[in-house]
Amino acid sequence: MNLHKSVFKKTGTAIVLSLLVACATTKKESRIVADFNPDWSFKLGDHPNAIQANFNANDWRTLDLPHDWSIEGTFSKEHSTTARQGALPAGKGWYRKTFTLPESAKNKSIAIEFDGVFCNSEVWINGHYLGKRPFGYISFSYDLTKYLNFGNQKNDIAVKVDNDAQPSSRWYTGSGIYRNVRLVTTDKLHVAHWGTYVTTPEVSKEKATVDFNVSIQNDADLPKEFKVVTTILDAKNSSVARLESAEKIAANAILEKGQKLEVKNPKLWDTKNPNLYKVVTKIYDKNTLIDEYETPLGFRYFAFDAEKGFSLNGVPTKLYGVCLHHDNGALGAVANFHAIKRKLTLMKEMGVNAIRTAHNPPSVELLQLCDEMGFIVQDEVFDVWKKKKVSNDYNKYWDEWHKQDLIDFIKRDRNHPSVMMWSIGNEIREQFDSTGVAITKELTQIVKSLDKTRPVTSALTENVPEKNFIYQSGVLDLLGFNYKHEDYGTFPERFKGQKIVASESVSAQQTRGRYDMPTDSIRFWPKKHAEPFDGNADWTVTAYDNIASYWGTTHEENWKAAKKYDFIAGTFVWTGFDYLGEPDPYPYPARSSYFGIVDLAGLPKDVYYMYQSEWSDKNVLHLLPHWNWKQGQMIDVWAYYNNADAVELFLNGKSLGSKAKKGDELHIAWKVPFEAGTLKAVSRKDGKIVKETEIRTAGEAAKINLQADKTSIKNDSYDLVYVTVSLQDKDGNLLPKADNLINFKVSGGAKIVGVDNGYQASLEPFKADYRKLYNGKCIVILQSNKKAEDITLEATTVGNINAATVSIKVE
Repeated sequence: MNLHKSVFKKTGTAIVLSLLVACATTKKESRIVADFNPDWSFKLGDHPNAIQANFNANDWRTLDLPHDWSIEGTFSKEHSTTARQGALPAGKGWYRKTFTLPESAKNKSIAIEFDGVFCNSEVWINGHYLGKRPFGYISFSYDLTKYLNFGNQKNDIAVKVDNDAQPSSRWYTGSGIYRNVRLVTTDKLHVAHWGTYVTTPEVSKEKATVDFNVSIQNDADLPKEFKVVTTILDAKNSSVARLESAEKIAANAILEKGQKLEVKNPKLWDTKNPNLYKVVTKIYDKNTLIDEYETPLGFRYFAFDAEKGFSLNGVPTKLYGVCLHHDNGALGAVANFHAIKRKLTLMKEMGVNAIRTAHNPPSVELLQLCDEMGFIVQDEVFDVWKKKKVSNDYNKYWDEWHKQDLIDFIKRDRNHPSVMMWSIGNEIREQFDSTGVAITKELTQIVKSLDKTRPVTSALTENVPEKNFIYQSGVLDLLGFNYKHEDYGTFPERFKGQKIVASESVSAQQTRGRYDMPTDSIRFWPKKHAEPFDGNADWTVTAYDNIASYWGTTHEENWKAAKKYDFIAGTFVWTGFDYLGEPDPYPYPARSSYFGIVDLAGLPKDVYYMYQSEWSDKNVLHLLPHWNWKQGQMIDVWAYYNNADAVELFLNGKSLGSKAKKGDELHIAWKVPFEAGTLKAVSRKDGKIVKETEIRTAGEAAKINLQADKTSIKNDSYDLVYVTVSLQDKDGNLLPKADNLINFKVSGGAKIVGVDNGYQASLEPFKADYRKLYNGKCIVILQSNKKAEDITLEATTVGNINAATVSIKVE
């Protein structure tokens, strides 16, 4: 169920509701999945007495989950996280929540589900210790039933989060209960947690067979007789298959039930038409419905081939992929459905059809959206095994926890039709010694015991077979290679008969709106051998695609190689978005990455349009750079285009000639002496105009422009509006170098939850009501605050510049 979409949702007799103090039940209700995010108390530091029922938390802060306390902090070179982890504070923190339950819930089973807590979480209910989960990306649940109070008696839940030992990862992690939390109330007889598994062993346009397995749990001290009804519903909630059976179960037992169904003329799931179905499991005690559980379902078949690459539903399909970290820019690690949807929408519009969840289990919402929007997912679980990469990473917990974490990861995600690859590791150091053989076999066996329908892969860096012990295990179904684009042509000989995907590629460096010339050559920075920093003094990198890290290459060079070879199933570019941490190779004050195709604020860099011209069906004609320079300065003008024979360039109405891409070129370029005015490009196909694009010299700053990404917002405390802020002249031209400080004021049903401008070395806080423009732009993020009032956002700056307002309806 998509808890992010509404606070109250009723499907059949299953109710999803916002739990503020108590969740009411009636005899007609079955499974209740309650939003347990509102009204927690929080305090930084260590507070071990917080587990006690009479603990006084009056001086604690009240907040709603999901919550990331790190993103609320200020940047500092002195933080133990360092710039590589985002230069924001970590530490320890405690959460508490007090709630009541009705007497009618006494005979129910009640569990709490956490989608993710970073990290080392420990949980208590009414003083009883429930357990610990060190892995900050894993989802987990605890059964609360035997420790709960009912009626007027209160319940106190306490969560300790310990992210104090740093560095705990190679990038920004966030700190706290940063993903959603639910309270699940069921009958004693119910579908177990992650208790379903659906596969489609035979799929065609004519029919599909469905194997459905369900684990039914009886928490009662008595055996039960019951009925199970399994129904497959299409997108219109019409039944397309149904099966009913009478069952028996012993007291305090779990029954594993397998079922087979058939669906005629299924609508197949693919990246352009992600048709979805769902399996609804209903359990009846006589004629009373006592549980209802939904499982996502998509009909698709796919294959990886050693010669032909990847195919989906029998159609050869190149994976146009990007790697994505879990953070959401100015929101930090907070897993907000609307932030994730914005991120994926930008990728979809670029032409992306595949996502790699680098390098750990993603949020539930990301996979739901990938199902709905049509992305193929490489679902990745570990960045490290036993051999550490940083001093306090997951290697400390490997021996005790990796089996359970891997099992939970597969069980949670295996029903998503978007997931088509399991990655058991990224750049794992055990690939360089013999321990890699045994661990790879162990992990692959665990995956296969839970799901045999998807290939197991690992992202490798060593492409010499005899030196790579993960490869030598012989159990990987699909070889993932990070970088090595220059060696692609040798792979069929090196790895005979193996299926191959470029699991990570590029690592080019760019800053939105920064342009350095000339652009005639590619530069690699840093070089393999340490050298002093000699980049721009403001820690920026040109937005022309000609600077890359030594281990990678430029976007264009990588894509030329990946699309040249059919046996390369596709590429996952590092990365779709800039992310917090890893500002390699730049030191503090740089505190976020330079690798993204889109900057941290969600504003596309120019190379976005190179991919759009190659990966999408849209007519593309994009010019760079801006057109505000010194008179006579020689400017390198680039154009990305598609669906045309050539592009003609005009400066103030005078033709500078037509150019066309030659060979494997992905852009065309002119050297143009700057002259103020209008630079215009016209692309043509068979003599007919396909697209026209203009960029103009901007004059004096005259007005602020606000562009909201939606006109209305839901009054649910979750919905977001992203407003792009720019500075324009009187004619509406962007001032491409503007860095004015913009102040924001919001009224009505929203609050400001983030500001950003995409500049990788900005030390301004993300939680503020102001932001400097960077190269003419910034963003402000508004979130519903439960007030049923229409929203007005006002933006002002100093000087003779008109303020701006934008209005948003509250639904």
